[in-house]
Amino acid sequence: MLFDVFFKGILMGFAVAAPVGPIGVLCIRRTLNDGRAAGLATGMGAATADGLYGLLVAVGFAATGLLVSYATPMAIGGGLLLMWLGAMSVRGFLKARGSAEAVQPTSSHRTVLKSWATTFVLTMANPLTILTFVGMIAGLGAAAASSPMAPYWLVLGVFLGSALWWLFLVQLALMIRSRMTPALTRWFDLASGLVIFVWGGWIALGALG
Repeated sequence: MLFDVFFKGILMGFAVAAPVGPIGVLCIRRTLNDGRAAGLATGMGAATADGLYGLLVAVGFAATGLLVSYATPMAIGGGLLLMWLGAMSVRGFLKARGSAEAVQPTSSHRTVLKSWATTFVLTMANPLTILTFVGMIAGLGAAAASSPMAPYWLVLGVFLGSALWWLFLVQLALMIRSRMTPALTRWFDLASGLVIFVWGGWIALGALG
């Protein structure tokens, strides 16, 4: 029974992470610009937040309504952070447009930590994430309550499922990078920055409305 809960948690984590939103775009951009470590750190930040949200729902904390009550300021903060990250990407394009040389991706410890932290905060700031987990865990019914350890096996599965998706996305981005010219990489940086900026503005304005 615990294995069944664990496996369902993996499917749940994969399903929550798989839709390509602003975090997915950010993961691809960082992999192209900063290398595998930064891309993986970006994905792991999201996976950590997914696992934490899964734990909060599984142990009943979400039922208090405390997180949902702060959904609006969380969404506004996340939207503004996305706008800032998008603006930094566009700024990087403008600074590099005069260069024709390829920039070798490098991932310092600071870059990796920053990549993890920003996506952790962004994922935690998305109120739809916890609502998704509430619905999914409720759908498990008796399976999730079959054992005192079931919620923790479920959360471990959620984390691993989310991590598997981000590992796949990073590997896909690395394959794409090997076929991209420096100029094309810079143009993708601009396009992804604009997408992230607009997406962030849409989230923040939607929360205000």
